[in-house]
This record gives sequence, C-alpha cells and structure tokens, in this order.
Amino acid sequence: MQALTLYTYCRSSAAYRVRIALNIKALDYQHEYIDLLKAGGEQFSTAYQELNPQMLLPTLCHGEQSISQSLAIIEYLEEIEPEPALLPSAPGDRAEVRTLALSIACDIHPLDNLRVLRYLEHQLALDQAARERWYCHWIGEGFRALEVHLLALAGGGTEGASEYCFGEQPGLADICLIPQVYNALRFNCDMAAYPRIHGIYQHCMGLAAFQEAAPERQADFVAPSQRTSP
Repeated sequence: MQALTLYTYCRSSAAYRVRIALNIKALDYQHEYIDLLKAGGEQFSTAYQELNPQMLLPTLCHGEQSISQSLAIIEYLEEIEPEPALLPSAPGDRAEVRTLALSIACDIHPLDNLRVLRYLEHQLALDQAARERWYCHWIGEGFRALEVHLLALAGGGTEGASEYCFGEQPGLADICLIPQVYNALRFNCDMAAYPRIHGIYQHCMGLAAFQEAAPERQADFVAPSQRTSP
C-alpha cells in the first residue's frame, strides 16, 4: 500500500475520528501537523489552502489521492482496508450506524467547532462562561436525542447492553462519539443525563486504538497553560 499521510491537529475532533479509524485498522501513516491556533491558524497558509480549499482538518493523502471530510476519509479507509469492519454487513444496520455517526458529525459538532467558538469570542464578544453555555447547550440538544436512540438500540436500558453504539465491536458511530464526549467533558458539560453515552465512552477509552488517538497522546499536543500565544 502507498504511504498514507494525515494532516491533523491534536484537538481537532474530525482529525481525532480519523486517527481512531486508522488505529483500529492498524494502518501506518505519517503525521503532518497543522496548528489551528498558531499564528492565527496554519490551516490558512497558502500551501494548505492548495491542498484543502476549505482550510479545514483533516486531510488524508494516499498516493495522488487527497481526501477531506472525516467521514469520507473513514469510508475510504473502510474500502481500501475492509477488516476490521467499521460498518455492519446488513444494509439496514449500516444505515443505522451511519445515522448515529451523521447525527454527531453533522448536527452536533458543527455548532461547537473552533470556527464557531472563535466567532462567538472575537465577533460577538462573548466571555468564556457564555461560550461554555453555548457549547453545553448544543451538546445537550444533540446528546438527549442520541441517548434515546442508543437506549432504543440497546433494548431500552443499559443492563447487559453492548459496550458499543451498535454491535459487538467498535465502529463508525463510536469513532464519531468518543471525540465529541471528550470535548464535552473538556468544556465541563454535565453528562449525568446520558449514562448510555458515557458508558460507551468509558469502555472505548479503555481500548488502545482510542487511547493512542487522544489529543494528549499526539506529538503536537501543548497544554493550554503552556501556550504563549492564542
């Protein structure tokens, strides 16, 4: 297989998803670090704009192929390396897992990503407390519906339920869920109302593929207190 290169940033939720998928499939890849905060954001550099005109992360390069959008990248990985599978085999089950994944990636994450939080801070002059209220409000809106969906798939309760969103092995839905919960905890969102979500998070974070993809395990991780510039 030709070399894989992932343009990534430690705290990018979308890049986090792809790192998990690469780890689950045990695919070797090279890291190209794009700091979303340094010097106003390295994603705005001319070189990166030529690679990804959206100026977003992640981007995966595989030979001459360049792919953006995390779910498109993960589905590409599923096609070039089918095992272990990230999607179930039955069409209905695949649609169920994609529904869970898209509800996170398309309906929850965009309202809380760095671009939005920066706009709230710099254009609307909201202080940190107000930004955290925004963040936790939209996390709550999304997680309430997601918790109901996951409980229904588990038969209405957490007792004896699968330790994953769907099925008996980590898949696309878990890959999307874990970064979102990680960030919810980082922003001090109350997770008490989402025992199913939190239980899946705790189980997945006990697995090496998820642990090694975590922000603090990345070579470009810098604790907020150690940054000298925003």
